[in-house]
Amino acid sequence: MTKELPRSTASLWARFRFSVVGPLLAAPPARGELKGAIESLAAKTWTHPVTGRDVQFAAVTIERWYYRARREKDDPVGVLQRAVRKDCGKVSLAPSQAEHLLRQYRDHPHWSYQLHYDNLQAASEQELALRPLPSYSTIRRYMKARGYHRKRTPKRNTPGGRQAEARLEQLEVRSYEAEYVQGLWHADFHHGSRQVLTSNGGWVTPLLLCFIDDHSRLVCHLQWYLNETAEVLVHGLCQALQKRGLPRALMTDNGAAMKAEELTSGLHQLSIQHETTLPYSPYHYVAATNMLW
Repeated sequence: MTKELPRSTASLWARFRFSVVGPLLAAPPARGELKGAIESLAAKTWTHPVTGRDVQFAAVTIERWYYRARREKDDPVGVLQRAVRKDCGKVSLAPSQAEHLLRQYRDHPHWSYQLHYDNLQAASEQELALRPLPSYSTIRRYMKARGYHRKRTPKRNTPGGRQAEARLEQLEVRSYEAEYVQGLWHADFHHGSRQVLTSNGGWVTPLLLCFIDDHSRLVCHLQWYLNETAEVLVHGLCQALQKRGLPRALMTDNGAAMKAEELTSGLHQLSIQHETTLPYSPYHYVAATNMLW
């Protein structure tokens, strides 16, 4: 038994169209009954040759298929294939327009495709009036094919913020890094959404300290505190260590409590590697924050 080879979309459409109008070619209707036969075919529900969904076709469409197949007696099936545009895969963009678009993208990489198109159109009408500008969809495909993707505007327009944005675009970001349980813990403070009344009669915003294992997503310790200090962090870490044992590494942000000497020296004595996230790179912390907050 031979394996059936996959057919192209154009071939599927050609066979389907011929199956619709084929009965009219094999048994032509009597004079004056062709219109009614085509309308009866248009009233039927057909199975889409590609998606398999139910679909209907207008009478004028079936009539066009019928006359096209009847005129081509040598290959009535092949003539029903979808025609491919001669400029398929090509973008008719003048060299001056392409160069202007490149300079425009380098100067404003955070612009949307529509904004790039509008400015290119204005420049073409004034400076680059050599040939008409292609459509918006053509310019959009041209930019995507050459990697002219829209870049986010740095939240902080500082050297560190721009460096973090460049690093995010060039490197791969993963949610899971540790291969084994206890290989990496994440620690972070989360500010509560409501204030609480303390015994002293004052209103404070509580903070939730969490330690979570990167591989298993197990919460090693979770506790509310009234402030974010090194003493609080060390206390929560001791609770987590007593519950789950020693991890190989601990990842925190660059807060003052996270970089305090009592924490870093204590981790060093316990042979726990202390890793901090890169500046202006909160996506490094998505493993812990997305699972909890």
